[in-house]
Amino acid sequence: MSSANARNVDISTVSTDTVGCVVCDAIYSLRPELADQATQCARCGHRITYGKRATLAWLVSLSATNVALLAMVVFLPFLELHSGQFENAASVIDVVLGFSSGIMVPLALAVLAFILMLPLSRFLLLIYALGPIAVGRRNLPYAARALRGVFLLKPWAMAEIFMVGVAVALVKLADLATISIGPAFWIFAGVVILNAYQDTLMCRHTLWTALICNE
Repeated sequence: MSSANARNVDISTVSTDTVGCVVCDAIYSLRPELADQATQCARCGHRITYGKRATLAWLVSLSATNVALLAMVVFLPFLELHSGQFENAASVIDVVLGFSSGIMVPLALAVLAFILMLPLSRFLLLIYALGPIAVGRRNLPYAARALRGVFLLKPWAMAEIFMVGVAVALVKLADLATISIGPAFWIFAGVVILNAYQDTLMCRHTLWTALICNE
C-alpha cells in the first residue's frame, strides 16, 4: 500500500472509528491518529483519508477562493441579450430582483438562498471551523457546530443546479436573441468546479478528528 506522492497506510487491521470506502463499500476501523496520514482502501485502492494537514490547507484555501468569487458573481454581468435595437445585461442580483414583487417574492428568496446564500454560508462556516486549525491555533467557539452545519447545508447548496437551468435557458433563447455570456457566468462555473473538487476532499473522519484533537 505505497504511493510515490503520499504515505499510504494499510488500514485493514486497525481499530477504533468506523469509516467506509465510497467506491467499493468496504468498512474499516481507524485509530484517530491515522487522520494525520493518507490512507487508501485495501480492496480497491481508493483514497479513504487525505491526511489532516493537506486536507485542511486545501479546504480552507478553496473556501476562501469561492467566497471571493461569489462576491464577484453578485454584481458582474451574467448574461447579455441582444435583439435588434434591444440590449440588456443581467447580473445574478438582477435575476433575483426580477421576481421580487407579488406572489413571486418566495421564488426570489429561494433563488437567492439556494444559489448564493447557502453556498456562501457553507464556505464561511468551513473557514470558521477549520481555519484556526490550518494556521496552528485553537478552535474558535462553536467550531463543532459550524462543521456540522457544513455537512447539513451540502444537499441544499444548489449552485450547480442553477448552472444547469441557465444552460437549458440558453438553448431555449438561442433562436430569439443573440446571447453573450458575461464574466460572472464563467466565474460561477469556476465556483461550481472548485466546489465539486472541494467536496472530494471532505473526509468526515479526518475533519472531525482534527477538530476534536485541537480542542
